[in-house]
Amino acid sequence: MQPPPAPLIGVLADHKHLRPAHGAGRARTFVGAYDSYLHCLALAGALPVVVPLKLSPVALRGLFDRLDGILLAGGGDVDPVFYGEKPLNDTVREINPLRDSAEIRVARWAAAEDVPLLGICRGHQVTNVALGGDLVMDIPTQLPEALRHTTPADLPLNHPAHPVAIAPGTRLAAILQTDSVITNSRHHQAVRHLGDGLVAAAHSPDGIVEALEKPEARFFLTVQWHPENLCRASSETTDMTPLFRAFVEAAASFQQDRHYPVRSG
Repeated sequence: MQPPPAPLIGVLADHKHLRPAHGAGRARTFVGAYDSYLHCLALAGALPVVVPLKLSPVALRGLFDRLDGILLAGGGDVDPVFYGEKPLNDTVREINPLRDSAEIRVARWAAAEDVPLLGICRGHQVTNVALGGDLVMDIPTQLPEALRHTTPADLPLNHPAHPVAIAPGTRLAAILQTDSVITNSRHHQAVRHLGDGLVAAAHSPDGIVEALEKPEARFFLTVQWHPENLCRASSETTDMTPLFRAFVEAAASFQQDRHYPVRSG
């Protein structure tokens, strides 16, 4: 008997408008995802697939139904209109309503149907918004006493930024087998009020929510840091390979239950 195929994980793409080279030619749109996300998923045993955003809701749903898990990646800010507010100031940037709409729709489907989901940075924030929560739009402006959560561009992506305390008894604590980690950090927004059914699984020393999870779910977990840069961590940061492995294992379990459900009687 052949082993089941590797679980198929959908990584929702980023869409960026590229300026014509040298001011000539047609503008183009880049659709894709950073290799670091795909690499960590592949190392954990998944088959990652990049999901384009410019699909009709029917087409997006058709693709969603073929996936065994969803990864919502980092990126620009979520449009405040999705949580009933207006942009605070010009720090709110790189808004992409197309991406917001697709990711919010997919996050809600995953939550309702117990499809494994891993959210990273923006993915952490957009998942909270999808389930009815809201965001701190700019940490330095609204929480001036907070730690610095951005990292200078000349430092490596795995640069250790600050510690994160993990709440005991959470799925995240069980996965990482610790109550404290050292993470990287590249964000200026943060979770404020939690979405329905979500609990805070980790905090930075200044009280910023660094992880969320849905306790009763098969796997529904989001983190504010960038674990895709920590799969092979330095001695100063915490190895995040177990996080991707646990996610992929949950996706494999979902695949198995969907295709080979246990029948009673």
